[in-house]
Amino acid sequence: MKKNKANTIYKITIVILAIALTGSIIWNITTLQSKEKKLPTPEVSEGLRGTFGIDKNINEATIDDYLNREDSVYRDMRMLKDPGNYEAIGGDSYLSGFIKGFEVIPYPLLVNVTGLPEEVGQTYTGETLFTQTEDGSYQANYEESLEILEYYFPKDKNIFLMCGGGGYAGMTKDMLVSLGWDENKIYNVGGYWYYEGTNQIIVKNTSREEVSYDFWKVPYHNIDFTILHKVNA
Repeated sequence: MKKNKANTIYKITIVILAIALTGSIIWNITTLQSKEKKLPTPEVSEGLRGTFGIDKNINEATIDDYLNREDSVYRDMRMLKDPGNYEAIGGDSYLSGFIKGFEVIPYPLLVNVTGLPEEVGQTYTGETLFTQTEDGSYQANYEESLEILEYYFPKDKNIFLMCGGGGYAGMTKDMLVSLGWDENKIYNVGGYWYYEGTNQIIVKNTSREEVSYDFWKVPYHNIDFTILHKVNA
């Protein structure tokens, strides 16, 4: 009698575990499918936002729905402290915060910056991986320039770009497309300054007597030009 009871309990336990395991598998598959659902084709916004190339469908208002995808990378193109006066246009020269999941790779280190608003003035003017020539093409300054670009912006991934107001992100997309990237896999998400989602990581610290910036929170990628090899050097 006891043996039959034990067998019954054992069988019930196996059934419960099987149901739980099946439910877990179904939940994981559903979650993965939700995360990896087909992305809308990049579509430039209308009006002023369109002049920056900000996407109509995936932008500051909707980016939370497209985070944590295994088929994508997320890049914030700002400097930690930009020499340009972005306060003059209502922005922040400091990287005061970012969206969780984004890694910071400063656009001004990739190529010389042109076309900034007059009020902003001049940004970083040091070494860059590329130089944009007068005809709009991009010339590599180092033997490793393209390799570095392909490492940070893999061609087999969707690429989500963001910055403060959308400008650096748009310039980055233009550069990548010019150098052979697929424009349909690159999204200019727009500006962190206008983000109101739930994945914000605050860098600007106002809890002390003076405002400071907790840059230790930032997944920041610097480029050490001293170890690279100049083209034709």
